[in-house]
This record gives sequence, structure tokens and C-alpha cells, in this order.
Amino acid sequence: MIYVHWIIITFYIATVVLAMIAVLMDNRQPAKTVAWVMVLCFIPVIGIIVYFFFGQNFRKERFISQRSLDELTKRSMLEFAEQRNLHLPEKGRQLMHLFANQSMALPFKDNDVEIYTEGSDFFLALLHAIGSARHHIHIDTYIIDDDALGMLVADALTDKVRQGVEVRLIYDDVGCWNVRDKFFNRMKREGVEVRPFIPVRFPALTGKVNYRNHRKLCIIDGETGFIGGMNIAMRYIKGVKGRPWRDTHMRITGGVVYSLQRAFLIDWYFVDRTLLSDPRYYPENTHVKENNCLAQIVTSSPIQPWPDIMQGYVRILLEAKHYVYMESPYFLPTEPILFAIRTAALSGVDVRLMIPMHGDAKLVEWACKSYLGEIVEAGAKVFLYKAGFNHSKLMVSDDHLCTCGSTNIDFRSFENNFECNIFFYDEDMALRIKAIYLRDEQNCVDIEEIRDFTHRSFLLRLWESIVRLLSPLL
Repeated sequence: MIYVHWIIITFYIATVVLAMIAVLMDNRQPAKTVAWVMVLCFIPVIGIIVYFFFGQNFRKERFISQRSLDELTKRSMLEFAEQRNLHLPEKGRQLMHLFANQSMALPFKDNDVEIYTEGSDFFLALLHAIGSARHHIHIDTYIIDDDALGMLVADALTDKVRQGVEVRLIYDDVGCWNVRDKFFNRMKREGVEVRPFIPVRFPALTGKVNYRNHRKLCIIDGETGFIGGMNIAMRYIKGVKGRPWRDTHMRITGGVVYSLQRAFLIDWYFVDRTLLSDPRYYPENTHVKENNCLAQIVTSSPIQPWPDIMQGYVRILLEAKHYVYMESPYFLPTEPILFAIRTAALSGVDVRLMIPMHGDAKLVEWACKSYLGEIVEAGAKVFLYKAGFNHSKLMVSDDHLCTCGSTNIDFRSFENNFECNIFFYDEDMALRIKAIYLRDEQNCVDIEEIRDFTHRSFLLRLWESIVRLLSPLL
């Protein structure tokens, strides 16, 4: 029995040493490296479990070959090259180059956009687009619930399969943990190609539980696209716990749908190992008149070399001359984002952040408050949305640049999740998003007017600072 104990101890020590070597070889920021080494050394057993789930770095691993990526990108590149009268404005040009150089996120012109701020409006538009599909329907979602709305969408998809339309659905396996298998099996039997994203069958034995596909995309016939913050579930219409649900989603037609298609087809290859590069998935854009609405679809994930969307946010904040307005349901910023917000605010830029007055997770609320104090001290304004739960994820700056998508301003979105945002370099779109933000602000209260925030006790602030240490895990 003693020998068994020694074998277990030896195995544990060897595992910890190998984990420490892996942390050192990742060449992370020294503070992060030291923190993980301390956790592994001084928190027996729990430390190695936490590292296994949340500390591994996948950015240097190749989950898709460059050859396959080139094949999936070829059609969108051809459509990009064939654009006529493409002019990249001086404002935002370097940001466009940043995204294009890092992940082949190409800018496309000639886009029309419809914005939805109510779930009922979005889902009516989605069901209408599904009903109009002639060739294919591609859906990439974090959650599709087996409630009344999910059943309605599932029925619409199976009906299109019977009409000869190709239907592919990617759902996140963790996001849909509570969804019964028979919901997906029914669609599969009807011919819908359904794939889970990184299945997690034994969550206690895998670190994959922390890396999830948080994207919300839909492409119809390669001509119409949807992107934003809404999953497919009734709470996006009815609200949650008696509170209305406020969110932002977009319907897009035009050139940038080619980039949405590319994003989906790369994810499909990831889950199915099937290369879909037929030109039929990239039909000629004949439904939108030539215009100067320029847009980029930008994805980020833990397997890309750099955190693209986070870098884009940092650049927008540091380059802003007049204002940056942001909405996010969660605010647990990475150090680069926190630094950029403080720097912009201290430079005299009108930085405003809108978050829900009441979140959907108490730990996140506690951790969030310690960050809010820092940016308020630097001169940023924080507004608490009180008309329901605000799940919207958007940013607008200087009346020429805006973005919307699935990305929250938190560690999980910037470093762990597979996310997707659309960036617009267009004054009209920026003013439309700005108007939405200012309308939402009318349903907010300034955080500095909340006594519970300005007069928090020492013990509460200490507790918030302790919970803040868990920010990368929340």
C-alpha cells in the first residue's frame, strides 16, 4: 500500500513539473507565468485541476491545416478581389489592415443592414429568411433551446430539407447541455446536418469545457446573413425572471456576407472535417445597389495566433478622438482593455460603458464592481441599464466606426471563446448604432448616483477584490 502512495505522489509531482514547464514555455506575460507557477506549487491538487481546465494555452496548436484554410478562403478572396470602386477610408484603414493581416478578415463594400433590438423582430425576420431559402441554410449558434421557439425553428429547418434545401446547424455542446438529445436527433432523422461544437461528454476529465463557440451566425443562400448577440431561445423574446431582454442583432445583405459564409465554413470544417468550397456558396451579389457601407467580419478564438477582436477594441479606444460608447452584459476586462479604457478617458475622450443594473450571475456582479471603480476614477462614465437585462454587445466611436456581435468585454470572450463581430467603417451605420446607444442610455442611471456603489463598505470592497481574482474563470 505504501508503494501505491509513493507512485501516486510521484505521478502528481511529475504532472505538476510538466505543467510548470508548459507554462514557462508559453512565454506569457511574467505576471501570468508567476501566478500559474504559484498556483501549481502552493495549491496541491486543486491547482493542477484549475490549470488543466483554465490555464492551458491553445494558440500555438494547429487545429486546421493552412492548406485547408486556404481552400476555404479562396472563394471569399476572389469575391474581394472582384470588388469595383473599393476605397478604404483613411479613418480605420490601419484597423482594417490589422484584421486582414492577422486572420484574412477582408473588407467588403455594398452592404445593406437592418438592425433588431427586440427578439420578436429578429426571430420573425429569421423565420422569414429560412422560409425563403432556395439552396442552403447555415446556422452557427451557442444555444438553440428545445422550447417553443427552438421547436419552431427546428420545424422550419426540417421543412426546408424536405424541399431539397441543404441545412447545416452547429450548436455549442456546453451551451446546449440542458437540451435533450432527442431534440437534435429529430432534426438529424429529417436530414438536417447537425454537429455539436467540441463535444464534452465527460466534463470532469477534459479542459475543453472552457473553450466554447459563442458565435451567433446564420447565412441563407450565401446572400443574406445574420449576426449579433441573440441565441435561439424563448428568453430572448419573453425575458428572464420577469425582466425584459434587450439585445442587438443584424440582418445583412451585400458583399460582407461572403465573409460570414467563410466564417461558418471554417467552423463546419472544424466540426465535420468537410471542405465546402463550391462557388454556389458564394453567389453573385445582385440584390444590393453599390454603396460605401464598408464592413469586415472578424473572428477570434483561443486557437488563433492573436486575440484579434481584443486587439481591435484596444486600437479603437486608443485612436478615439472624441468618444467611445460601449454596451456589454459583462465587464471583466483583460489588462490591455482596462489600460486602453483608462488611457482614453484620461486623455479626455468621452468613454461610456453600459452594463445591466442587475446581472444574471452574482459572482460576476461582484467581480465587475472592482473594475468599474478603476475606470470611473479615470474619468469614464458607467451607466446601469434598469429596463431589463441588457445582453447587447456593441461599440461605436467618433461617428465613423462601430461594431456588433457576440463578444462581451470579458476574459472569456477575448481569450477563451470562439467569437465573431462585424466592424463597420461607415458614418451612417455609426450614427445608427450611436442612436441605439443613446436611446438605451435613457433607460439607465449613472453609477455615481447609486449610493450602494459610492459608499460600499471596506469588507464588501475586499470581497469584490477577492472575487476579481476569479475573473478569468467567470
